[in-house]
Amino acid sequence: MHQREKPSPERIRRAREDSPKIRDRDLAAQLGISEAELFAAHCGFGTVRIQPRVNDVLTGLEAVGEVMALTRNDSAVHEKIGIYDKVFTGKHHAMVLGKDIDLRIFPNVWAHGFAVETRDGRETRRSLQFFDAAGEAVHKVHLRPSSNLYAYQKLTDELQSSNQEPIVSVMGRSAENDARIPDQAATVDDLREHWRRLTDVHQFFGMLKALNLSRRQAVRMVGQDYAWLLDNAAVSAMFHRAAEDEMPIMCFVGNRGCIQIHSGPIKSVKQIGPCINVLDETFHLHLRAHHIREVWAVRKPTRDGHVTSLEAYGANGKMIIQFFGTRKEGEPERYDWRLLAENLPRIPRSTAA
Repeated sequence: MHQREKPSPERIRRAREDSPKIRDRDLAAQLGISEAELFAAHCGFGTVRIQPRVNDVLTGLEAVGEVMALTRNDSAVHEKIGIYDKVFTGKHHAMVLGKDIDLRIFPNVWAHGFAVETRDGRETRRSLQFFDAAGEAVHKVHLRPSSNLYAYQKLTDELQSSNQEPIVSVMGRSAENDARIPDQAATVDDLREHWRRLTDVHQFFGMLKALNLSRRQAVRMVGQDYAWLLDNAAVSAMFHRAAEDEMPIMCFVGNRGCIQIHSGPIKSVKQIGPCINVLDETFHLHLRAHHIREVWAVRKPTRDGHVTSLEAYGANGKMIIQFFGTRKEGEPERYDWRLLAENLPRIPRSTAA
């Protein structure tokens, strides 16, 4: 099949001038390019290519003060206002464990970075934007009126790349699909035995790896005492009930390079078209509910008793968003969260084909 020729940097910049209000991601899709290519085309025109040295980025952001951190996937956008605090660097894993900005980061995935400056009337907007090898966004940092501009400029100067060409080489996006039928890499008995022996939710990923199963395959195989299928409307019902009861929840949205977490109560839940939105003072979430294909309630054993999560999956079998009741290590699960999760509308197992 003949591949469409990619537009030149000049044409990309012209398209941006012609459509100043359209979101970057949507404009890139219209042009048949990745978002990273869209920003690369603006190098020398308000955009500076920076090296995605994750540990230096995170430690440098501590001095920038209040910002908005944004992590997204195809179906959910998670935005938190706060400071990059309690930063833990590492070669394969890095973390930010601040009160508001809470991140789990996989530095090897971060391939491209840009410092972006745009004008909107009299206002100048500044952001740091990071992408994977396919040009897909992994994490973005937007400055706020109270951000320390001197610290931001110092950081971008330190990270500036010697390559400021207006084009960037991106790899094709891998068409991973976890919606396939299990290949019986592990038997149900194997899975249940490993699952039963879990003592910490963080052991779950290692278990999946050992058994050669995707998360979705595991929840479909393990049996209803550990995972049960919910009606897709369960996510909206959970949001409204949690807001009503001022119940503190944990909300995880991630991609291959970054997972962003909100912990605490939510207040303002609004359905706008097919999107469920949380519009709180320091937390915004935009969830494309029509992308959800399955919702599971999942129960995992821990030293502190069972912990229940709510997990929404897309058509490709990848997890879109995950929820827990807020709790600290060493504490049992909140009773109100468990009660809510166990009483959300279920779908009989026979229909979960």
